Amino acid sequence: MRPTLQIPPEVEELRDERWRREATRQVETALEAERFIEQVGFAACMTDSRRPGPSLYIAVCGRRDAVMPRNVQKDPEASLTWTLKDELVRRGRIYYAKLTRATTMFLAPRMIPYFHAVYGMRRAEEKRQLSRHAQAILKVLRREWEMGTSDLRDESGVKDRKAFSRGIDELQAAMLVVPSEVLYHPKFTYIWTLGVGRFPDALRRRVSRDIALREIARCFLTGAGMTIPGELARVTGLSRPNAGRGNRALVAEGHATMPTTGTYRLTVE
Repeated sequence: MRPTLQIPPEVEELRDERWRREATRQVETALEAERFIEQVGFAACMTDSRRPGPSLYIAVCGRRDAVMPRNVQKDPEASLTWTLKDELVRRGRIYYAKLTRATTMFLAPRMIPYFHAVYGMRRAEEKRQLSRHAQAILKVLRREWEMGTSDLRDESGVKDRKAFSRGIDELQAAMLVVPSEVLYHPKFTYIWTLGVGRFPDALRRRVSRDIALREIARCFLTGAGMTIPGELARVTGLSRPNAGRGNRALVAEGHATMPTTGTYRLTVE
């Protein structure tokens, strides 16, 4: 069994500052949340200290050891994070969707082209790669542009809840569809829209896959200070080989060093 690599104390302190894991720099408003995501480039929404990477929930808590309680409905920090998430979706300045491995992520606009180069799907690929349910949902949204969950299920003919959820998840993972608003009255529902409608320039910008992997790695390492084997892949959903390609590109240009296999350290501030 391989020993678990530990993050050095000075790197943890850098992460405390960059990822707002400090009580004096807690995120409390939607504007602060937007600034936080712009600074880190990308972040998870509700992950806690048991998963690596920047997280809105941890930034709201303002401490590195934050753990999500079982009863999140009564937890003020979890409730505030959820409220801020809804506000960010409504404001539409930050990309939010379920991108990889059933994990919802926020992307700063500057990072959208790079994630799209890795996860996005071209129109010519849709019939071959999307399920028929996802294609039916997408067809309706391209016609209507925006629609609530219930109406979208009816219009697309995908009335089974599980099949509809899988279709929506496919479209989010392909960076084709995003939520544009969350409504709680008269009943809870998401309003869905096309990603290109909200972020047309970022999603239409062409970036090579190699550049995208390098810039995703750069973004994470700049905030993390150091990355250990498997960490970048776990945070972003990249395969470990692709995460390695991105990190090694940083070494090649002098932005990082590789003290041991799979471990990379920032060299340029």
